[in-house]
Amino acid sequence: MHGFQIHRRDSVAPKALVERFRQIPVANVSDVMSRMTAGGSRLRPMHDGTPLAGTALTVKTRPGDNLMIHQAIDMAGPGDVIVVDAGGDLTNSLMGEMMMNYAASRGIAGFVIDGAIRDAAVIRAGSLPIYAAGVTHRGPYKDGPGEINCPIAVDGMVIVSGDIILGDDDGVLCIPQSQAEAILTAAEEKCAAEERTRLAIAEGRLNRDWVMAALHRQGCAFPPPDADRLAS
Repeated sequence: MHGFQIHRRDSVAPKALVERFRQIPVANVSDVMSRMTAGGSRLRPMHDGTPLAGTALTVKTRPGDNLMIHQAIDMAGPGDVIVVDAGGDLTNSLMGEMMMNYAASRGIAGFVIDGAIRDAAVIRAGSLPIYAAGVTHRGPYKDGPGEINCPIAVDGMVIVSGDIILGDDDGVLCIPQSQAEAILTAAEEKCAAEERTRLAIAEGRLNRDWVMAALHRQGCAFPPPDADRLAS
């Protein structure tokens, strides 16, 4: 039935590639993706801040219902990140402590939920990465419908099952499998450039000429050179 089905996941990003991404700040990866992709500012880490890196297993569910999320946990394996498009609705929570504990026992890498969670204090004290849009004590229904391993979107960010999912204190990002190698190379280069900048700052030799050049390029108006003298 359309809207209530489970699809195959045809491919998954290699674990070695995921592990290399794990070492890179989400902001740096976002920058080399032209700052055009993001899971939105509403998705916040609900856990202790442990970084997230894994491969997406997508779920699209009716707002307030977690039947397909339960099925996704049973399907997921070590290193998978369950990414849930629940329409951003915060009326009912979609997971809490019991689901978190069961998922952790299966080696699941984390959750990204465009919806709400509960048992917030327990989740906040835990290291299993869980990103969500909000918190409510009201529990979910378990009736469906929904789909698993279908393309989804969270605040305009498209996720396909098998894509790489990253998360840290700055938010969540999806890296398409087909572009992952090139994005990784660019992100590693950006990290190296930032390290050179840190060193230049520490040694007092950072060149800031680009600021004035950018102001002139954009047509910024400056006061006359002798304006301060005339005012006095």
